[in-house]
Amino acid sequence: MGRVAAIYRSVKKGERIRLDQPALFISGFGLEGDSHGGRDQRQVCLFGLNSNEQLQKLGGAGLCTGRFNENITTDGIDLFQLPLGTRVKIGETIQEITQIGKKCFGCEIGDENGSCVLAHEVVFTAVIEGGFIKEEDTIAVVE
Repeated sequence: MGRVAAIYRSVKKGERIRLDQPALFISGFGLEGDSHGGRDQRQVCLFGLNSNEQLQKLGGAGLCTGRFNENITTDGIDLFQLPLGTRVKIGETIQEITQIGKKCFGCEIGDENGSCVLAHEVVFTAVIEGGFIKEEDTIAVVE
């Protein structure tokens, strides 16, 4: 079981706002008011604290991180190790993992190491059952 470390709304490409209050996630859409909402099966983007720290240690701060915005920062659970189709309960919502990994932006990290954590550890979900999510909510696999 993991937890929600932070929630972000993308206002426009490359610009996000950290949400301090519970955020509404809408079935079939994603985060209410998010500029990436409603996109096919990539409605919500999740990225782990450990993965983010790895990226920064590799020198990714300001490169990929300046162009990539997750909706939910997770802690204590490696969602990227779960198979596609796995359902997770996050706060009041049920979400299904629809994609693992994201196309690399082609920065210096990817060139030096072949690929970066974005290519393998970003997780996209579709919102199956909507509801509110707030920081510190638990993240658990639905059996």
